[in-house]
Amino acid sequence: MTDNRDPLLIGVDFGTTNIKAIAFDVAGRVAARASVPTPTRIPQPGRAYYEPQELWQRTLSALRQVTEKLDDPRRVSGLGFSSLGETAIPLDAQDAPTYDAIAWYDTRTEPQAEQLQRTIGQDRLFATTGLSLSHIFGLCKLLWLRQAEPDAYARTVRWLNVADYLAYRMSGTAATDYSLASRMMCLDLRSLNWADDLLAEAGVSADRFAPLAPSGTDLGPLLPDVARAIGLPAGVRVGVGGHDHVCGALAAGAVHPGMALNSMGTSEVMFTPLDAPLTAAELGRSGYQVGVHVDGKHYYVWGSIPTSGACVDWFRSLFAAETDYATLIAEGEQAPPGSRGVFFLPHLRSAMTPHADAKSLGAFIGLTTDADRSVLFRSVLEGVAFEIRDGLDVLRSYLPTPISRVVAIGGGTRNRLLVQIKASVLNQAIEVVDMAEAVALGAAMLGGIAAGIYADAADAMSKVHFSGTVIEPVAEHTALYETIFRRVYQEMYPTLRGLNHEIYALRTDSL
Repeated sequence: MTDNRDPLLIGVDFGTTNIKAIAFDVAGRVAARASVPTPTRIPQPGRAYYEPQELWQRTLSALRQVTEKLDDPRRVSGLGFSSLGETAIPLDAQDAPTYDAIAWYDTRTEPQAEQLQRTIGQDRLFATTGLSLSHIFGLCKLLWLRQAEPDAYARTVRWLNVADYLAYRMSGTAATDYSLASRMMCLDLRSLNWADDLLAEAGVSADRFAPLAPSGTDLGPLLPDVARAIGLPAGVRVGVGGHDHVCGALAAGAVHPGMALNSMGTSEVMFTPLDAPLTAAELGRSGYQVGVHVDGKHYYVWGSIPTSGACVDWFRSLFAAETDYATLIAEGEQAPPGSRGVFFLPHLRSAMTPHADAKSLGAFIGLTTDADRSVLFRSVLEGVAFEIRDGLDVLRSYLPTPISRVVAIGGGTRNRLLVQIKASVLNQAIEVVDMAEAVALGAAMLGGIAAGIYADAADAMSKVHFSGTVIEPVAEHTALYETIFRRVYQEMYPTLRGLNHEIYALRTDSL
């Protein structure tokens, strides 16, 4: 039981769908939580952004709501932030935003990615930064601002990723941790400094970036006016935060090679810790990403699906808007494995691994009049599982340490049918961690390190406790899924690629 005098830590998880503020005790148990919708503005297809002041006010609102639920807000000692990794706020010399924060999945920056391909090249970018060339990364957004909004670019003196921006406004001290810097596509993974040669070729100076600092570094106490606004004592320490999936990995203890963390949210990653960066050019060409772990000692590699939970939400909004998720999942359980020959390609926001293709589109194939809602829904879940399998199979051949354990975290784990299907498709047990808010907990742990509650990441992981449920493959389903994967799913992307590129071009021309 938590002593009402024990310290509390607050983690803020700024995600694609929601902004969550959650208070935890030192052992990782939730004391209070609050959530507000992420204020995304979508002016046209392919465009999405956040208005910085609205983003800030929503975050303050979430923090106020959580502190109002605490028995004694004076118990809070530390505050940490996690965020999606490819969105930043440009600021002028007076800390006023010079432009909106472009959402990570906004496609306006595709020409800038093509420019980097021509001038620097994908293989060289991957060898230095660990990132497979994509329009989503920070450097592409900075180049877009320079070319499309030169006045705003000229006034920009500071470029802060979302978690950095929130911590800066809370503490008055600017810093960028290595996990978020890893998503800029201009961090040298070996020296852990900005890659000045790449930046020079791109025509960008690192002077606009905040100083690099390890996750959990103490940025100082809350500014007095901010402390009053959110109902916390001014002595609360603010820690340097990190990338959302990587913070979740810290909370789940996924820091050592041989373990894979399946972080299931709006998007989804299969995350594997590394002792040193992987450098094979083929990995970069296939969309894999390498970066720096928030534990300060390891790296990671991941494959990803830009739309995982987003596919489920999309399906429900179109076909079952008046139906709750439990009913929809129950229907999917009644549909047979293999979805009566209906299959789904989950490329609703392009493809990442193992096919790095910004122009790939989603698809159902095999439709007949026999396909009812339950069949279509199950095919969506199976498509997500097959996509993870496709990416993981390629990755395994490059890992120096074989994967012996798969752990799942995130809101997507509440969909146990999806987890069950995934275990059968992978033919590997999946341990679902009883930690629904792993990302926020990881951010809170970084705040705890800043406050001195934990000595370091290892100490934090030793004090946080959680349980897990092991989901085993369904033996009678694994052989069928293996056949579908080999004979159908692996053929879907290459078969549809040319047609989807034509459709993409037509759609782009019509905008």
